[in-house]
Amino acid sequence: MTETMDTIKKQFAQMLMDIKAIKLQPEEPFTWASGWKSPIYTDNRKTLGHPQVRSFVKLELCHAVQQYFPEAEAVAGVATGAIAQGALVADELGLPYAYVRPKPKDHGMGNQVEGELKQGTKVVVIEDLISTGGSSLKAVAALRAYGVEVVGMVASFTYGFPVAEEAFREAGVQLITLSDYNAVVEQAATTGYIKAAEIEVLKTWRENPAAWNPTSASSL
Repeated sequence: MTETMDTIKKQFAQMLMDIKAIKLQPEEPFTWASGWKSPIYTDNRKTLGHPQVRSFVKLELCHAVQQYFPEAEAVAGVATGAIAQGALVADELGLPYAYVRPKPKDHGMGNQVEGELKQGTKVVVIEDLISTGGSSLKAVAALRAYGVEVVGMVASFTYGFPVAEEAFREAGVQLITLSDYNAVVEQAATTGYIKAAEIEVLKTWRENPAAWNPTSASSL
């Protein structure tokens, strides 16, 4: 890669803030699918509506695949957030593509993996966002059950929770990301995107998101 991952993480963090793909609501926290309350929400799908950002994401995901998983013979995107990104990467690299549903369809062929991948193919998984890692690793399990070899995963963003890092270790999946929570907070603080008090809220939440009490942020 022509630039260090640290530089790319900061660049992408700034882009996400510029297009308001990152939202901060300490007084009205978001509720994630896991049930966790969060003062921050990241919507990387907004990048699809901004051609320059979309191109950046596509090319840097491709660079990451080429650097860390050069043996990849096909690409799989995780539905629904990474279907588009995965297709863009596969097209740029000239590789076969499929995407993975959260669960098998309840009609038709009952597919969970949509597309066609040859048995034993070395596949790199493209993901949008990593929080607890549960849905991402379910996609990995589905691909392995389908009969392909998952060589690793490249994602746009991760919150870097210990529970996710441990889950990826246990699953034997190497994860590479274009940006992460620490880069976003650092860049947001540097540019004044968030207030000093909000930085403290984010730090407190990050320490123990499962037990975070949103009422503690009500004074902001």
